Amino acid sequence: MKLYYATGTCSLAPHIVLLETGLPFDTEKVSLATKKTAGDVDYFSINPKGYVPALQLDNGEILTEVPAVVQYIADLAPEKQLAPAFGTMERYRLIEWLNFISTELHKGFGVLFHPGPEETKQAARELLAARLAIVEKQLQRHEHIAGNQFSAADAYLITVLGWARPLKFDLARWPAAQAYQQRVSSRSTVHAAMVAQGLIKE
Repeated sequence: MKLYYATGTCSLAPHIVLLETGLPFDTEKVSLATKKTAGDVDYFSINPKGYVPALQLDNGEILTEVPAVVQYIADLAPEKQLAPAFGTMERYRLIEWLNFISTELHKGFGVLFHPGPEETKQAARELLAARLAIVEKQLQRHEHIAGNQFSAADAYLITVLGWARPLKFDLARWPAAQAYQQRVSSRSTVHAAMVAQGLIKE
């Protein structure tokens, strides 16, 4: 497998899950500005959507979108318990959280990364605050976002929460989420993925 990634993006999430599985994989960095890979390949020829992540499977197929990619990887190593078995309510809860992170948190933070009217950004901050209150309530009751077991959803949530600092979005109002961020960031696979993608030093 090969993961196409860009530093500081949601492609950190599948990188973490890949490390959690212990399966062999390669990575290749993508410039989102030039749409070229580190090997000077037109990234649109790999992923016509033009954004990351993209996971090239061993049979050559390309899989995109974080919720799909992390579940695919998790299912390759069921013994790691990164995703509950299909057909169980626990699996649907995982999917529920993955979609919430994708549509409510990821997209909310995304507005703040781009130029735009301050009114738009303030509305995004207020909506993010309401959504983070939901995350806070869950993390007050559980060690991880989909329960008490680290899962693929945690890899996505820790990635998205990591955007708060560069965006100067203070998480102090959500102490359980803040404690979760500190706790999960110290996980060896999370640390290793962040080092590999150039987000932090060793």
